[in-house]
Amino acid sequence: MPIFTRHVPVLTALALAACALGGCSTVNQKVSAGMADYIPAWAGGLPADAPPRAGTPEYDKFMQERERKRLMPAAERGDGSKPAAAAPAQNPTQ
Repeated sequence: MPIFTRHVPVLTALALAACALGGCSTVNQKVSAGMADYIPAWAGGLPADAPPRAGTPEYDKFMQERERKRLMPAAERGDGSKPAAAAPAQNPTQ
């Protein structure tokens, strides 16, 4: 089957697109770890109350504070971690 000259540009464009798409996986692997911190929560990024990433100084401070709170008595924590009061049971037959 002969290759026509008009097919050469089309095949070249398809080959270029395939190579560019194949390169996305390597770029994505390296960039995604740092880029995820900048995506807003409404677009699927980390929520505002997410803990810091492991290996950073902020993470070490976070873990020290968490351990300090864990060792404190529950009455002194003051973080609202008290269990919710159970609602009275309702009888559906009445």
